[in-house]
Amino acid sequence: MGCGIDEDLSPEGISQIEEKREGIRRVTSGSVVFTGPLLRARNTAGLIYYDTDVTVEDTLTEIDFGDFEGRSAAELSGDPRYQQWIDSDGTLTFPNGESIDDFRERTMTSLHNILDRAGDAEKIAIVCHGGCIMAVMSGLCGGNYHDYLIPNLDGYALYVTVEDERISDITYDRITDGSIAGSSDR
Repeated sequence: MGCGIDEDLSPEGISQIEEKREGIRRVTSGSVVFTGPLLRARNTAGLIYYDTDVTVEDTLTEIDFGDFEGRSAAELSGDPRYQQWIDSDGTLTFPNGESIDDFRERTMTSLHNILDRAGDAEKIAIVCHGGCIMAVMSGLCGGNYHDYLIPNLDGYALYVTVEDERISDITYDRITDGSIAGSSDR
């Protein structure tokens, strides 16, 4: 699902959030919380941080899948443009949509907006779409965009220094099942 589909959470999604909520809250305790504007992100943030103010960053949305928006791989299997996209290892621009590079740039701008809005906060939690996580991680840490694909409700704990709007000294840990899973070798 991309930025053009604003659907709410499924009952299964709500159940998964409720199951992992306390672990996520433990890892992010004391954070200023941000989310994107789409229902599924806002409602995930609301279910996890039910007693905390959550700030919406309007530019933090999933990638624009263009003509592929809302269609499954099975539905796209006969489309030669989809096969070209697959053959490119996902590096081509989505037809009438967004490229990974443009998406990464937009998402990094969203991150900088969040850092500006968070002021002097020492900890920030961002509830967003998987593509946004992949864009930020590849933008900050290098590697391929798809290297950072993770299951729903997992994420990364980033440890950074921000000075004069520049992000440096970047390290991270994986968050899985509401726990810090360990340090990266990057």
